[in-house]
Amino acid sequence: MDMDAAPTTIMISQNVPLRHTYPDSSKKRRRPVQKKGQQNGLNFVDKINNNSADEDEGGSDDSEDKKNFGTQARGMGRMARKRKNRREREDKLQMEKDSIEKKRLESLLFGAGHDLTEFGNEFEEDPDEKKHETLAWFTDKSQRGFDRTDEREEEEEEPREPVWSDEEEAQAKVDITQVNRLRKLRKEETEGFISGTDYVSRLRFQHARLNPGTQWANLDKKRAGSYSDSELESELEKELRVRISEGFGNEDDILRSNEELVVRSKEKLLPGLLEYSRLRDANMEDPSNAVVQCVEFHRNAQLLLTAGLDKKLKFFQIDGKRNPKIQSIFIEDLPIHKASFLPDGSQAIIAGRRKYFYSLDVVNGKLDRVLGLIGREEKSLENFEVSPDSSLIAFLGSEGYIMLVSTKTKQLIGTLKMNGSVRAAAFADNGNQLLSSGGDGQVYHWDLRTRRCLHRGVDEGCVKSSALSVSSDSKLFAAGSDSGIVNIYNRDEFLGGVKRPIKSLTNLVTVADNLKFNVDSQILAICSRMKRDSLKLVHLPSCTVFSNWPSPKTPLQYVHSLDFSPGGGLLAAGNAAGKVLLFKLHHYPRP
Repeated sequence: MDMDAAPTTIMISQNVPLRHTYPDSSKKRRRPVQKKGQQNGLNFVDKINNNSADEDEGGSDDSEDKKNFGTQARGMGRMARKRKNRREREDKLQMEKDSIEKKRLESLLFGAGHDLTEFGNEFEEDPDEKKHETLAWFTDKSQRGFDRTDEREEEEEEPREPVWSDEEEAQAKVDITQVNRLRKLRKEETEGFISGTDYVSRLRFQHARLNPGTQWANLDKKRAGSYSDSELESELEKELRVRISEGFGNEDDILRSNEELVVRSKEKLLPGLLEYSRLRDANMEDPSNAVVQCVEFHRNAQLLLTAGLDKKLKFFQIDGKRNPKIQSIFIEDLPIHKASFLPDGSQAIIAGRRKYFYSLDVVNGKLDRVLGLIGREEKSLENFEVSPDSSLIAFLGSEGYIMLVSTKTKQLIGTLKMNGSVRAAAFADNGNQLLSSGGDGQVYHWDLRTRRCLHRGVDEGCVKSSALSVSSDSKLFAAGSDSGIVNIYNRDEFLGGVKRPIKSLTNLVTVADNLKFNVDSQILAICSRMKRDSLKLVHLPSCTVFSNWPSPKTPLQYVHSLDFSPGGGLLAAGNAAGKVLLFKLHHYPRP
């Protein structure tokens, strides 16, 4: 700036605004004031209007603003395209997930080979149908709708043959004794090598037995059991088809018979290793605060009774997963020593060290107290047994007396007297006979129809007897002693005068408290509450203990009670910690 120029004159007037006068008389253009809330480069319309008036003076500034705006617009366009592509990818991925889930649900409901896209096209005519017939076709035999005639319905279905067969498969030899998991495929204990074809057939049968299919989705022709018996089929495949056909009979047939619902396994249980797995504890929802004195399954195998010295009688629904508690009954004046269902499932008998006992109506939930037995003065009724026909209760009293009580009237109808004290009893021959033993080391056989002793014999090596158990077919009985020795006898031979046992088990070193045969008498459980993990499972008729039971990690602790389910598939064991451990025996398909 020139220092000799005239000074700047500032004139102030009331109505005249402040003006600046520059010495070089040059005019400086003021930039337009930006409106509030407006950002540079965003109001593109105003910039275009201003360009027409200020094209000569502000050309350089507007050009720079246009470049900035173009860069921002291109960036926003790229971001919009990226968001659009991302949404398209997410939609496509979601559609794929929905399609996979839809196919999975269709497979669960209709089978793995079902396709809904072909549903409804069964009756469409195809000109090339005769040329391209498939082996599997659907025949609608329903009589509810219109009648369709198909000549193929009257024709017998030919057996389906495999498309391809491996010749080397039949020549291959597989040793099923080397691997523990393959030993379950044996039919006989001495079986070793089998052919590849037989090996495949046994694997298929084992898979079908452990993983039953959706029975309701099978075709009507399979429900009728219309399978063709091909000579090429193995014996296992034939047996599998017979089992499936028997399982799809008329559902009403079960109501027309009074036979037992328990279906016993026809297969022989092999000795050595026992296939089992541990399930969720039966009383996980409500463990006992005291020793579990007794556990017992109801005849339908879904209801389990537990009781103990905490005076609580509990019922659990056994499903192997949650095992929810159904009901808990607190009996204030009775620490429970034993509780048992009647075999018909209508009542439960509860007793302890009292002169009285309780009877529970399982259907109505009514609990009745029975005040003693008229004709006998007993201080304790804690030990008893129930007859298989649900007609009698045998209470073990003092001085060798056994009191027979009617389950209907709850009255004393007879007594039996032993020479020594009575400590154990078991019914046989469908409730017509009773076995008892006690302090004199002898086993008594009683005829309950005449109330007379049929036979009396010494239990070999026994000083004081502690437990008795009879097999379901009454052919075998086991007797335990205070020394821990368990003798297994043939009952007919014992009654005939042969006093030597079939086998003497010395696996227990303390008193044998509990003996229990399972439903088909292929397993005998023996246990002692005086020593930790003293629960053994014995295979019959080999009379050998299963070597893999119990495993070192099985927390059996001190077992006080045990029971097998009616189908033989479950084993429950109550211990001193108040828990009821539950195990699944894989040899038996039903609980």
